[in-house]
Amino acid sequence: MWRVFDTARATFDVENYKQFVQVQTETAIRHLATKYPYDQRGKPDEPTLRGNPDEVAGDLQVELQTRLKLAGIEVLETRVSHLAYSPEIAAAMLQRQQAAAIIAARQRIVTGAVGIVESVLKSLHDKRIVNLSQDQKAELVSNLLVVIASEKGAQPILQVQ
Repeated sequence: MWRVFDTARATFDVENYKQFVQVQTETAIRHLATKYPYDQRGKPDEPTLRGNPDEVAGDLQVELQTRLKLAGIEVLETRVSHLAYSPEIAAAMLQRQQAAAIIAARQRIVTGAVGIVESVLKSLHDKRIVNLSQDQKAELVSNLLVVIASEKGAQPILQVQ
């Protein structure tokens, strides 16, 4: 939202003040799009277009006021009401989000698998079910981690001696 506060400047300093507002607004928004990432990229305290709308709107208002003051125009309020990206950028962002979700899921699976393996080893030791050498423990840990964390079902192999 804006208003003309100096009609002489709005009339004589720019050819068409409504068009001037439109061009300066688009330029300011493009500048903000390069200043702020769309969403988080690993830095939790980094402001983003999507996550910090009030901060972005405040920066937009300051930048617009600086640009429009020359034409006798006062910026009353700014707000980013819609964010849209080209299909190529949107697809790349979706791919990045999916990769982050896969990594988070894998980390959770591995953390759970390690907990299960620790529990198995402790239970075997506490109940004195079997006495394993360090090499046997290493092999058991390796096998359990593969079975638990694998995407495919386990294929047991029996070794007969």
